[in-house]
Amino acid sequence: MTHDHHHLDQVLHDTHHSHHLIHHHGEEDEDEEPREISILYATETGNAQDVAERLARLCRRLHFQVQLASLDEYEADSLFSAHTAIFVVSTTGSGREPRSMTAFWQSLLRADLPSDLFDHLAFAVFGLGDTAYEKFCWAAKLLERRLLSLGATQLVERGDADDQHHLGIDGALDPWIKKLTKDLLTAFPLPPGLEVIPDGKPPPRVAITELNGRNSKGPVETVEETESGCFASTVARNVRITSQDWYQDVRHLEFDFDQDITYEPGDIAVIHPVVPAPDVDSFLINMGWANIADEVFTVSHILMEQSLPPRMPRTVTLRLLFSRYLDINAVPRKGFFALLRYFSTDEMESDKLDEFLIGEHAADDLYDYCTSVRRTIREVLEEFRSVKIPKEYLFDLFPVLRPREFSIASSIRCHPKQVHLCVAIVNYRTRLRIPRRGVATTYLAGLQPGDKVEMLIKKGFFTVPTDNNTPVICVGPGTGIAPARAIVEERAALGTRDNILYQGCRSATKDQHYKDEFFAFASPEPSKESLTIPVVSLAKSSIGNGNAKSDGVAPHESGTKLTYRVACSRDGPPGVKRTYVQDLILEDGEKVWEVIGRKNGYVYISGSSNKMPAGIRAALRDIVVKYGGETEGDAKEFVNRMEREGRLVEDCWA
Repeated sequence: MTHDHHHLDQVLHDTHHSHHLIHHHGEEDEDEEPREISILYATETGNAQDVAERLARLCRRLHFQVQLASLDEYEADSLFSAHTAIFVVSTTGSGREPRSMTAFWQSLLRADLPSDLFDHLAFAVFGLGDTAYEKFCWAAKLLERRLLSLGATQLVERGDADDQHHLGIDGALDPWIKKLTKDLLTAFPLPPGLEVIPDGKPPPRVAITELNGRNSKGPVETVEETESGCFASTVARNVRITSQDWYQDVRHLEFDFDQDITYEPGDIAVIHPVVPAPDVDSFLINMGWANIADEVFTVSHILMEQSLPPRMPRTVTLRLLFSRYLDINAVPRKGFFALLRYFSTDEMESDKLDEFLIGEHAADDLYDYCTSVRRTIREVLEEFRSVKIPKEYLFDLFPVLRPREFSIASSIRCHPKQVHLCVAIVNYRTRLRIPRRGVATTYLAGLQPGDKVEMLIKKGFFTVPTDNNTPVICVGPGTGIAPARAIVEERAALGTRDNILYQGCRSATKDQHYKDEFFAFASPEPSKESLTIPVVSLAKSSIGNGNAKSDGVAPHESGTKLTYRVACSRDGPPGVKRTYVQDLILEDGEKVWEVIGRKNGYVYISGSSNKMPAGIRAALRDIVVKYGGETEGDAKEFVNRMEREGRLVEDCWA
């Protein structure tokens, strides 16, 4: 059951008083704590859920009764009867909690909650993050601090997984699990006669029923479960907007909807990709499943705390599973090899798998073989050809093919019944010089006008000011221009004048996305047609055919809707320092201070989470010092306060 913010507030407010009467007067105290544990997770991409499921398997081996739940599905009043809880929390954006955690987190922040609210609760927190972001594992750190302030007792020191670690999540998770196991057994000793269940082959999460009749082979006609907020769309356009001779293929895609849809600038389009048919065929042949790829079978979920792919029908074929629901192109983690070991039928292959799992150098050997060269599950199974994987273990061995999220690049006010996306097609070579393509972006690149695509629209992390007189600064290098374009279109449609866009690209003639549109907005008294520049114009402007000259500056004039500033980092002469968006912001320091210091304006940063966001924050601090007359310490607090007030927003990705 999903609870909204107000319901969760009421539960937290009404329950803690009666709970403490029971707890302190001992009316329901027992000699021994019940051997129960709640494992609660908050995830955006599924990694936190994967960790939570691994922890659930561990706790079952320690003879705990396990409750596993997403924080947005957890019965809030259960927190007051729980004795032990493990929280697994990812961090999104610039330190934000996942959406599934927001209602729960906002309720914990109430100022009137008593300091002994959770004095009955022993807890542990494991965070997932990326040190490429300034606020690494911030959501987990804040949750830990808040639980301690409300009287909870910490079982084990918080664990922080860094996506940049050469072993990935496992680099922090494996040692943390050892500490957690030790501390759990210390706090909750095993009852006499019980031993820790050996770490053997886990039971499968599903049961399989083969359909051995005349309809057991052929197309599967099933209806996927429909997600709330999911809409059917038709591809209207799919055009490349970078020069044909440019190293990167960036696409502008337009999707039409029959029904009215609503979204705001900053919102997100979620798309479930489909794996290319040749990749699936090759995989099925390698696994020896080609002859049974279209045989129909049913899936029964028996371990309910272990998840299945969302929206998956319960009557499937192998071809359908590996086309839409199970990921054969993911880089496998240690748990994949641990389970695969049980299905190896060749002694040499079994010994090789043992090298990845056992011994002092196992982690490094696995890293060298798999992680460092980005070897995929499909490629691993091409080398370990003896493995025979039972169907009931498919969902334990193969990760879920996750949907992908893209910032919407349009305003509904300018493009009714449409969603636009700006997508960089992932295409590179690994260290072994093996070509690699992104599953989702390859799917999008192959879409043709008329193709049908289901799209889920999710609320983003920011909103534009409701007061049209409030000035806005957008910073959008690369495909980070997508949410910036949505904001610019929205503000222009509302008739606002005080808008500044800093766009970053490498070359004005190669990858200055949507420049014709932005120059039109920056021209005096733009016509209504400029709000909906034809896509053919977008393609032409991006290949530098001379239709729109970019000198990097389109100054604000009376009657214009936009001040347009462009940093083309590779267009300068050799030997001259490259110009980036943060350099232009510093050049415009007096104007920027007027926006953020005198008019309480907003700053939106979107794009890669490399050095760009930190560079822009540093530029803002320098401007506060130089033009606001503040000390460096006060300038840092000024920028932090902007972020707390929602006036400085980062929508960045690694």
